Amino acid sequence: MPDHIASLWKALQQPRRLFLIAGPCAIESESLCLRVAESLRRICARHGINYVFKASYDKANRTSSRSFRGPGIEAGLAILEKVRREVGVPILTDVHTEAEAVRAGKSVDILQIPAFLCRQTDLIEAAVKTRAIVNIKKGQFLSPAEMGRVVTKAAQAGGKRLLVTERGTTFGYNNLVADMRSIPILKSFGFPVIFDATHSVQLPGGGGDTSSGQREFAPVLAQAAVAAGANGIFIETHPTPDKAKSDGPNMVPLADMPRLIATLVKLHQIVH
Repeated sequence: MPDHIASLWKALQQPRRLFLIAGPCAIESESLCLRVAESLRRICARHGINYVFKASYDKANRTSSRSFRGPGIEAGLAILEKVRREVGVPILTDVHTEAEAVRAGKSVDILQIPAFLCRQTDLIEAAVKTRAIVNIKKGQFLSPAEMGRVVTKAAQAGGKRLLVTERGTTFGYNNLVADMRSIPILKSFGFPVIFDATHSVQLPGGGGDTSSGQREFAPVLAQAAVAAGANGIFIETHPTPDKAKSDGPNMVPLADMPRLIATLVKLHQIVH
């Protein structure tokens, strides 16, 4: 395992040190990624917490086939590699197929299994066989306890550097509910647990041919998750969410992130 992956994994396992995974939903441009990554790096450094930049090169599960998906794997990974090189932060991105896992595993630090794909055995096995850390997002259709089988599957395939992310559970039509009992349940599986504050306030398909969201509640849920014992928080953010090409309604404005991060850090210190 490369030294930087080993160091990152060690850092993410520190129970007394919160970490943040954050960035725009999709890679819209190189300049956007560099701007967001540098801004969040400075904020997190000021508060002494670990930061991982997140952006997707392909949003493969958009509501409409006409929706923006991203630049694609090769162009997207080139941008992510530049962010890591110039800003000096670890990188997380989604993968959707075994071939993508192999390719992206050469360029990023953390491979993320999307919630809708969390039970895809071949994808999980391909991801854990790379050099990267693997973050598995809980499916909206699964209970927290059922994620234990997913984690076991990943571990049996050789996965030793796993993260597990809570992102809400389907609750009726076009709505999700975040149950904070899931944080201790997921932690019982033996790996660091992340709470996805922005996807948990998404309203899937709520905009007709797009998803909607309630971004005003993302900070509330993030604070609750830290109080419940989450090791890390996942937040999608953008300088102008209303103009974002993907998931704008549930993204936190970049200008709001300094105050939110400061609050989360204080809560984490109280809890620990």
